[in-house]
Amino acid sequence: MVRTVRTTSTATAMAVVLAAAALGLAPHQAQAAPTATNAAVSDASPELRFHDIPGSGGITLKGNVFTPAGAGPGAKYPLIVLPTSWGMPQIEYIAQAKKLADSGYVVVSYTSRGFWLSGGEIETAGPADTADVSAVIDWALANTPADPEHIGLGGVSYGAGISLLASARDARVKAVVALSGWADLIESIYSGRTQHLQAAGLLGGAGYLTGRPGPELRQILGDFLGSKLDREPQMIEWGKKRSAAEQVDRINANGAAIMLGNAWGDTIFPPNQYAAFFEKLTGPKRLEFRPGDHATAEGTGLLGLPNDTWTNAHRWFDRYLKGERNGVDAEAPVQIKSRSDSGYEGYADWKSVGSGGTEKLMLADSEHVFANVDSGANGGIVLLSSVLDQFFQAPPIASIPLLPRAFAAVWQSPRYDEARRVRGTVRLHTTVTPTKSDGTFVAYLYDVGPLGIGKLVSNAPYTFHGKPAGEAFGVDLELFSTAYDVPAGHRLAVVVDTVDPLYIEHNPTGGQLTFSSPRTDPSYVSVPLREQ
Repeated sequence: MVRTVRTTSTATAMAVVLAAAALGLAPHQAQAAPTATNAAVSDASPELRFHDIPGSGGITLKGNVFTPAGAGPGAKYPLIVLPTSWGMPQIEYIAQAKKLADSGYVVVSYTSRGFWLSGGEIETAGPADTADVSAVIDWALANTPADPEHIGLGGVSYGAGISLLASARDARVKAVVALSGWADLIESIYSGRTQHLQAAGLLGGAGYLTGRPGPELRQILGDFLGSKLDREPQMIEWGKKRSAAEQVDRINANGAAIMLGNAWGDTIFPPNQYAAFFEKLTGPKRLEFRPGDHATAEGTGLLGLPNDTWTNAHRWFDRYLKGERNGVDAEAPVQIKSRSDSGYEGYADWKSVGSGGTEKLMLADSEHVFANVDSGANGGIVLLSSVLDQFFQAPPIASIPLLPRAFAAVWQSPRYDEARRVRGTVRLHTTVTPTKSDGTFVAYLYDVGPLGIGKLVSNAPYTFHGKPAGEAFGVDLELFSTAYDVPAGHRLAVVVDTVDPLYIEHNPTGGQLTFSSPRTDPSYVSVPLREQ
């Protein structure tokens, strides 16, 4: 069955979304009385239809289609396909889809398989999901005035990951906009070989609440959250099959123009893996990083409100699907916003972000900490802490002088006479001597004010297994990339402890860690800076 709704404004489109949420309607029911809507509609409005779309393997996907107003016989328009985010129904993109249709696109959005009323089980961006994208493209070319020579993909979070993977599979795709997504699933939720507990738990819970996880996903979630280390090779292989970084050669060969967008504080898909993937792309590309957490940078745009991320996404599609000379390709391909400043900074590539040089903070004194106790230094709460930083510049804080030195190693720089503009990826190099063969530690970088209150600049976890007890080993750890301005009169502090609610820790009872700085291999933190 197909139903048609004509829309006149973003407000009308969002009324459908809000009515569905308020009344608890299933996605295909959220069509608000089309008769009443039609009565007040201009002929210049794009047309919205809800469809059952054949997916791969014989399942049915619930989707909707926006067609430009006045599409006559023989007319052809660029096509944009939008797979939904994890746990979201087909109406997720309705506000942006309408705007795209207003500017001359056919837009098909669909609920990803396994969620809500779409068929199948959750495959977590597996081969069936990328095959679904191709099936939706096939259907759109057969049933809408879509132009087969101008096809784009886009999405937020899960939709972003699926879109990148599908661009490796389907050479018809000419442009991709991947927002708050992942290119390397392992580096996203298993960086430093440490399980990102809150991120994985949130995704797993949302999957069970809004969909039907398949047997493979159920197995992987159980192994991952249960710390079944004997299953690590299988978990890593599963993640690689779902990582666009593993298929970058095919993506480059197909030549799609790729735009990536993410937030500095994304607690589900941290920015480092996107930056590394961006550097490997050889076709037209753009990378944008802004303050915020997972999907918060583009969230207001999903409500139809003005939003830089979506504005640039539209410009990207216009340039590479319509051929418009709108200048987006002439801008510096790396565009970032500092967490302390509202302006954009442009760079030629990711390596240029820290073009002002690197400051080394030498960690000369050895520090000894007892494991299994939270010192009070933490990375925050998933989907909350970085939002507070985004809107109120209020990141997680800790009183550095009051951190218990038995459970936290602390090093501080002198006070700075001039501001330091941290840009890029901070790196920790140190030597660790454990008393047990397994362990976890988390490194933090803080901006410390005159009263000793530290604001979190960045952090990252590190886990080791099977190390000989009492023997030292070297560690090189990348903290999550960021852009943060340290005011004059402040100092930087490096803190290392062993417990953080964001992560699963592997410290045996009675475990202790010593962080030392041998003369032959001194410990330090390297901080990339922007030119003053």
